[in-house]
Amino acid sequence: MDLPQDSVFLVTGGAGFIGSNLCETLLDKGFYVKCLDNLSTGHIENIEPFMSNKRFTFIRDDIRNMEACMTATRQVDYVLHEAAWGSVPRSIEYPLLYEEINIRGTLNMMDAARENGVKKFVYASSSSVYGDSTRLPKKEGEEGRCLSPYALTKRTTEEYGRLYYKLYGLNTYGLRYFNVFGRRQDPHGAYAAVIPKFIKLLLGGERPVIHGDGRQSRDFTYVDNVVDGNLSACMSSSGAGQSFNIGAGGREYLIDVYREICDILGVSVEPEFDAPRPGDIRDSNADITKAREVIGYSPKYDFQEGLSRSIDWYRSHLKGIGTHG
Repeated sequence: MDLPQDSVFLVTGGAGFIGSNLCETLLDKGFYVKCLDNLSTGHIENIEPFMSNKRFTFIRDDIRNMEACMTATRQVDYVLHEAAWGSVPRSIEYPLLYEEINIRGTLNMMDAARENGVKKFVYASSSSVYGDSTRLPKKEGEEGRCLSPYALTKRTTEEYGRLYYKLYGLNTYGLRYFNVFGRRQDPHGAYAAVIPKFIKLLLGGERPVIHGDGRQSRDFTYVDNVVDGNLSACMSSSGAGQSFNIGAGGREYLIDVYREICDILGVSVEPEFDAPRPGDIRDSNADITKAREVIGYSPKYDFQEGLSRSIDWYRSHLKGIGTHG
């Protein structure tokens, strides 16, 4: 199913990492895009290139503000809800804030979308919902117990997504992202994701820290695959009210990822090892069969291609950091 060219999208968290990539792709395809972001974790620099586009509207406000959610969803066809606070360790420090933003904020957006007759509400969930389940690959319907407040907020929003479809007819799609990486992912700060953090430190001649023994595994997923997953959900004629794994379908060990980054950068730096972080899942990779069969999702980029593209981007965009090799 092709989307009408005059479709209007609202991307919440559109100034963030994944959100800004969604905005960029939608604008490139000729759609109208509204971006709702309070810039608490997003960056205005991510959307500056779009500001002069007549099909782009930036709304600086908060998903905790119901009035703002109602206003933003008026005359919108598709909501891509990315606004949330990420990071498992940070959620352990601030559980109340995560409940307020990730659960209540998402519920505000769902209800506003329902009131304003939005066609599809596609929202970011997370592989963290699999919790302490040791089954691999991770498959929908085989979740364990949540290991962090962050994971619990995502599990809760999935339940609301199911109910809003069943009770109110809102076509919700939960996308369980598996360790997304790529251009515009923030490499700074204590809660930065591991791939951009490794790249930034190695480009700057510093020694990265690996929490744990490095043998933990992840299904690292390049951001363009996630963008495609969102568009697949918007175009799907089935699957409403359900959740889907959005990954690359691979499994990479963290120490191997680290060494591959070193190889691409042409550096040789032994990492430091520290204690594992509370709440982290040991191993994770996605069974993407359901997403393939129900919404037509098919990842275009494998891990190696995505990593190469990401490093190229960071080499050109990290200011004040030298390159090696």
